[in-house]
Amino acid sequence: MTARSEQPDFPWWLVVLGAAGLWLCIEVWSSPVYAKIMATLAKGVWITLLVTLTSFSAAAVLGLGLAVGAGSKRIWIRQGVRLYTEVVRGVPIIVLLLYVAFAAVPAVVFAWNWLGLPELRARDVPLLWRAVIALTIAYSAFLAEVFRAGLASVDRGQIEAAMALGLTPWQRFRLIVFPQAFRTILPPLGNDFVAMVKDSSLVSVLGVADVTQLAKVTAAGNFRYFETYNIAALIYLTLTIGLSIALRALERRLRQVESR
Repeated sequence: MTARSEQPDFPWWLVVLGAAGLWLCIEVWSSPVYAKIMATLAKGVWITLLVTLTSFSAAAVLGLGLAVGAGSKRIWIRQGVRLYTEVVRGVPIIVLLLYVAFAAVPAVVFAWNWLGLPELRARDVPLLWRAVIALTIAYSAFLAEVFRAGLASVDRGQIEAAMALGLTPWQRFRLIVFPQAFRTILPPLGNDFVAMVKDSSLVSVLGVADVTQLAKVTAAGNFRYFETYNIAALIYLTLTIGLSIALRALERRLRQVESR
C-alpha cells in the first residue's frame, strides 16, 4: 500500500459552497424578494457580532481565571471551580439563557433594592445584555477546560527553571507558561469562537433582533420561508467559514514562525 501524499486535498467542499453562495448572491442582486430580505437580515449582523465578540471576550477572561483557579493550592478554590464548571456545562445553553434572563437577573435586582442601593427595575436591564451574560457564563465553563488543558501541557521542568531564576508567579505565567500553552489552546479556542457565532442565534428566544430573530419575523410576515432562511443560512455560513479559514491561516503562520 502506497503512502498517502503529503499534499493537502483540494478544497472541493469550498468550491461547492462557493458555488451555492454565488447563486444566492446572484439571486439577491437580481431578485427584489431576495434583495429586500437581505437588506432586512443584514441589520441583525451587527447584533450577532456584538453578542459574539462581547460574550466570547468576557468568557475567555473568566475561563482563564477559572483555569488558574483549578490549579490553586487552596482546596476550596479548586472545588468551587469544579462545581461551577460541572453545573454550567451540565445545563443546556438555551435553558441557562432563559434562567439568567427571567430568574437570575430579577433575583439580583431584588437583592440590589433590598440592600437599599439606588432603585433598579428588572426592565432596566436590556434583554440583549441578559443574553450576553448568559452566553458568557455558558462558554466560560467550556473555555476553562480548554485553558486548563493548555496550561497543564507546559513542561514542569521549564516552570521549575523559571522559579530557579527568581521569576515571580506572574512573570512565570506571562513569559513562560502562557506563550507555550497558547499553541495548544488556539485550535480549540478557535473552534469555540466559531461555535459562539452559531450559538448567538439562541438570543432570538429573548426577542433580541439578531439575524435569526429578524429571519423569524420576516418569514412570518412575507411567508417566504425558503428565501428568508436561505439568506439567514448564507449569512451564518459566511461568518463561520470565513472565521475557520482565518483561524487555519493563523495556525499555519504560527507553525512557520516556530519552525524558523
